[in-house]
Amino acid sequence: MDLATYLTDQEPQMAPQDARRFSRLWRTRLAAKGQDLVVQGAASTAEYILLTGCAASVITDVQGRAACIGLHRAPCVLPPQLSRTREGLSFVTIEILDEALVAEMSAQVLSDAILEDLAVREWANTVLRQELARKADREWCLSALGGAERLTWFRDRYPGAEETMPHTRIAAFLGMTPVSFSRLRKAAPAE
Repeated sequence: MDLATYLTDQEPQMAPQDARRFSRLWRTRLAAKGQDLVVQGAASTAEYILLTGCAASVITDVQGRAACIGLHRAPCVLPPQLSRTREGLSFVTIEILDEALVAEMSAQVLSDAILEDLAVREWANTVLRQELARKADREWCLSALGGAERLTWFRDRYPGAEETMPHTRIAAFLGMTPVSFSRLRKAAPAE
């Protein structure tokens, strides 16, 4: 999918002329499976749109234990720089789970575009609201649902992801062990 098409077809939608103008500010590149777009603890000054492939947002503690806090399937905007950094340093790693086409832009260029262009400002505000809603939805899932219900919640929001994403990342995202995830999948096979 090309970026201008994504910007006109996906929520938040832009008018075609706005999407063409805005898409010229981005550069696209291939990202290899296993590549980290953003590294926890490192400077993070870019914004990303995942045009193909999938990625995961992961936080690792000092003992090396990893928690998956976000799963991303193309096409989608990856978590905005504002929502994944503190004082310019990333508190997450965004890893590519399979080869992906990624659009990238400096966060400063986006900030400038937001100030200059109403269409970009509306797009960016909607992206940020959607990110906050996704995080709140997952927090509710982890707080209120049992294991089987979490799996149902996941399948409703990420149809087909069990076939394309590593089960270890899905299990971590759902706050369970890979063994528990496997047992739940066997008890309730995907339709």
